[in-house]
Amino acid sequence: MQPETPPPPQLPPEALQYLEHVRVEKRLAARTLTLYTLDLQRLAAFAAGTGLPLLRLTGAHIRRFVAQMHAAGRSGRGIALILSGWRGFYAWAARQGLVPHNPVQDVRAPKAPKPLPKALPVDEAVRLTEHEDSGADPWLEARDAAIVELLYGCGLRVGELVGLDVAPSPAAHQQGRGWIDLQAGEAHVFGKGSKRRSVPVGRAAAEALRGWLAVRAQPFGGAAADAALFIGRRGARLSAQSVWLRLRQRSQLAGLTTPVHPHMLRHSFASHLLQSSGDLRAVQELLGHANITTTQVYTRLDFQHLARVYDQAHPRARRKP
Repeated sequence: MQPETPPPPQLPPEALQYLEHVRVEKRLAARTLTLYTLDLQRLAAFAAGTGLPLLRLTGAHIRRFVAQMHAAGRSGRGIALILSGWRGFYAWAARQGLVPHNPVQDVRAPKAPKPLPKALPVDEAVRLTEHEDSGADPWLEARDAAIVELLYGCGLRVGELVGLDVAPSPAAHQQGRGWIDLQAGEAHVFGKGSKRRSVPVGRAAAEALRGWLAVRAQPFGGAAADAALFIGRRGARLSAQSVWLRLRQRSQLAGLTTPVHPHMLRHSFASHLLQSSGDLRAVQELLGHANITTTQVYTRLDFQHLARVYDQAHPRARRKP
């Protein structure tokens, strides 16, 4: 027989009083109140292990409890939520004069590892850029194909993409908009921190843009009302949300298993370029990162790719069965 799970410890009167306070005064939802109760029961169990009541715990005790939770596999985000509940309890206790100070005040959860950006495999990125929907509206097809080529071929942010104009103008410069120079093969974009940069436009992207520009004004009698490079059916500048939706739909039609969003194509651009060139500084310039440490995340993606190749191909990578 398996040993029975011990019942949760009884909460002391001050903890019950606090829970009643947040239920009545703060009108917390039932689910939130349940989580607060569970977190205080967890704290009471920790305190019982030290032989101290809740109101006698110090910051050193709290840090020890955090270390135990982290060693047991609880995530940094989960620990941060627990600490938030404990911090609220001791803040209330301090206002009631039950404790001299809040022992959780300066305790922080372990930093959660930043998730790696998701990039498409090269073959899926190529499949998306080469996808053609013969049954689609030719105008929308030309526009969406050019959007995909620019996002993947130039590594643009979606805000930079929708901020592009067909041509430079004083208004574009004043209002922080970019533009396309097909003759020079460049996209002049207005990025984060109001920083302008120029990005080369490759052959495939330039070809897709020419195809789009050839039909862009057709629904409007040959003269589109907006200076925007990418416009919707009513002639207004396309929104970032519209690009998200169109790209998601297009990736599904192309048969990709993962719904694609604009930033995923930016990650794919950086990762694939770094795999081919190994030039981190160039990738930093093309992405418009102010600090190279931001770009270095793609070296981790590149290492993961190399590790997979090693695991699959090297005779010493796997143990013999």
